[in-house]
Amino acid sequence: MANRDHGDPGDAPSVPPPLSPPASAVRPSAAEEARTIAASTNTGTLASLTADGDPWASFVTYGLLGGAPVLCVSNLAEHGRNLAGDPRASIAIVAPATEADPLANGRVTLAGVVERPAGDEHAAAREAHLAAVAAAKYYIDYSDFTLWVLRVRRVRWVGGYGRMDSTTGEAYAAAQPDPVVPHAAGAISHLNADHADSLLAMARTLGGYPDASVATCTGADRYGLDLRVDTSRGVAYTRVGYAEPISSFSELRSAAVELTRRARHV
Repeated sequence: MANRDHGDPGDAPSVPPPLSPPASAVRPSAAEEARTIAASTNTGTLASLTADGDPWASFVTYGLLGGAPVLCVSNLAEHGRNLAGDPRASIAIVAPATEADPLANGRVTLAGVVERPAGDEHAAAREAHLAAVAAAKYYIDYSDFTLWVLRVRRVRWVGGYGRMDSTTGEAYAAAQPDPVVPHAAGAISHLNADHADSLLAMARTLGGYPDASVATCTGADRYGLDLRVDTSRGVAYTRVGYAEPISSFSELRSAAVELTRRARHV
C-alpha cells in the first residue's frame, strides 16, 4: 500500500465548508488557550536534561505564579539533579479530557529555563505551589527539596486535530486564563439538552451552515460558543461569537440569550 500523507485523506470523511462567512468568529489567542490549560490542572510531564545531555521525562506537580509553573522537586530525584545541572526545561500539560480520543483534547508545552526564586518571590512561589498542591505542605520546607520557577520563553498550544499555534513567553505572561471554560460543562449540557433549537438557529444564521440539521455545543469561552454541525454534506465545526467578550461565567447566560435573539432575527 502506498504511503499516505495529509493530502490524501483516503477513507477519512471530508469536512464540508461553511456556505456563508461565520459571524464574529473570534477565538482565544494561543497565549490565552495556553494559560487556560495551565490553570486547569496541577500536573504535567517535565522534560529535563541529564548530565550526558539526554532528555529525561518526569511526572510532576506544579503551581502557577503569574502563569509561570512553580515546581517543588527533590534534590535526590533524577530530574532534580538535572535541573540543578542544566536549567533548560519544558513541561507538557494536558487539559482535563473532554473527548474520547486523547489526541482530540487540548494540551500545551511550555519551554524555557528554571530559576530558584529568591526573597519575596520565593515566598510567593511557595504559596503558589501550596495553593495548587496541598500535599506539598508535608515536604516543601525540607532542606532536600528545591522550588524552581520555569521562566517561559516559548509556548506550543494544541487544541485537538487541526487546531494549534505557537506563541512567545511574553505573550503567555501577559494573557489571562479564560474565566468561562473551567465552569462551562454544566452550561454546555444545559444548552444541548434544553436549547437545541436555539443552537440550530445559531449554526444556520451565524455559523455559516444554513443547511444544518443538528447543532451541538462543544465548548464555551469568553468570546463565543463552539458548535458541531450535522449537514447533508457531512459533519462540520463552526463558531458563533458574542456581541462583546464576557469577563465572568455569570455573564454566559445573557450572552447566549443575545446570540439566540440575533440568530432568530438576522
